Amino acid sequence: MDPQPVPAPEPRWLDDDERRVWLSYLHATMLLEDHIDRQLQRDAGMPHLYYAMLVQLSRAPRRRLRMTELAKNLKITRSRLSHAVARLEKHGWAQREDCSSDKRGQFAVLTDKGQEVLRVSAPGHVTAVRQALFDRLTPEQQRSLGEIMEIIAEGLQPNQADADLPWLR
Repeated sequence: MDPQPVPAPEPRWLDDDERRVWLSYLHATMLLEDHIDRQLQRDAGMPHLYYAMLVQLSRAPRRRLRMTELAKNLKITRSRLSHAVARLEKHGWAQREDCSSDKRGQFAVLTDKGQEVLRVSAPGHVTAVRQALFDRLTPEQQRSLGEIMEIIAEGLQPNQADADLPWLR
């Protein structure tokens, strides 16, 4: 006789207030990402992802990161990163360098031109972020939002043993 499958436990459904919060969160984050992306496309000629890449590289020692580390920081696949870095290279904003200690590894390096593009585009970007988010909140709400986002991020930190992480694909 085959064992009977164990029924899955009933999910803990969202109540009306939780559903309202969840849908508000989804709506606001989609609108915010679209707002930031459109501003960067309009004012700097790049999508938000490229801006985020330039920022990551600008903050790294010697303005360089291993490609796998950059993919991990941006939570994207290595394939998507490779395509994006190729676009940055085409603009002269970044370049790839081979890793001397690992023949298969490469670095993404922010060029002087990329640093200048970031310097010129940062004021418009911070203005858009400020207008869309911070100017709408009181200082207390800003602190609360920051604390909430930190709690959520801590709880979602991926386990490196998880084989489905984008930057491992």
